[in-house]
Amino acid sequence: MRILITICFLSFSTIIFSQDPIMQQNNESLETVAASITDKYDDELELDAKQFVLFQKKVEEFLIREEKIHANYNGEEKLNRLYKLRKAESLEMRNILTKPQFTLYKQLKSQIQPLAVVDTKKS
Repeated sequence: MRILITICFLSFSTIIFSQDPIMQQNNESLETVAASITDKYDDELELDAKQFVLFQKKVEEFLIREEKIHANYNGEEKLNRLYKLRKAESLEMRNILTKPQFTLYKQLKSQIQPLAVVDTKKS
């Protein structure tokens, strides 16, 4: 019986203390960018302290994923993957923000985090 309890305890503690492999990559520049983006949203969304931390970590997580897409894909495939990634990010932000905040977030996202910038100036 004691062995069974020990095995169960070790199994659950391993699951509980496991970390997200995406967030294990410590990239100072992406952390700075995530903080900057979160500050811009905070000005409009008025995030509370807990939301601010969660929002910033989520932005950083998706910046890491975005960086991998930029490194591995080109052209239309790259844009399609970035579009899907941004949709996934928005869905996950729904768990952090209140309904009014999320509605405003969707409106602000294209201004604060544009998918791509097209230069319309003619050379």
